[in-house]
Amino acid sequence: MVPGTVIDDANDGQSGPAAEARVVDRESVQGMSERDPDALALVYDRHIRSVFGLAMRIMQDQDDAEEVVQGVFSQAWAEAARYDATRSPVAAWLLMMTRTRAIDAVRAKRAHPDLAPNAGELAVVDLPDPAVGAHTQVLTTECVTQLRIALTTLSLPQRIAVELAYFEGLTHRQIAERLEHTVDTVKTQIRGGLLTLREALRS
Repeated sequence: MVPGTVIDDANDGQSGPAAEARVVDRESVQGMSERDPDALALVYDRHIRSVFGLAMRIMQDQDDAEEVVQGVFSQAWAEAARYDATRSPVAAWLLMMTRTRAIDAVRAKRAHPDLAPNAGELAVVDLPDPAVGAHTQVLTTECVTQLRIALTTLSLPQRIAVELAYFEGLTHRQIAERLEHTVDTVKTQIRGGLLTLREALRS
């Protein structure tokens, strides 16, 4: 085993399908770190839908999204030995790479003046106030910039949960399945994230 690659959390108090999925993912990444192509194929099969979905949501173009996906799994293969299971599940690890690569790709395209503005520059984002219920606001370019900056103040689990809920439109249960968390954990992450965002956007 490569030191630091996979940490056994079998005693984390959780069991059932989600825990079994985490074990499969960790073992697969361990196999990737040992250059097993079958392990990469398993990770790809298990997570391609979520990775492509997020890439498509950001890129707004299938060809561009597919290029991002290819880059994500190439990066995962190259960096498998550095994966730390104590920091995030494999699903979250892949989604963070997807988000970073897709945003970088969007910025690169915008650097060329002959390209049209990305359709995602204006977004309708539902940010509910946990105390008084949901409200919808249309974000201008300036607001989008402020929101992106505010998102960087969240913890990694909070940021992923909030983005999946309000940028990809997933339910709490779908997010829990994707990130291999409990629904209660997802709700806590989203609630905490939204409270932090509200304070950051008010400042």
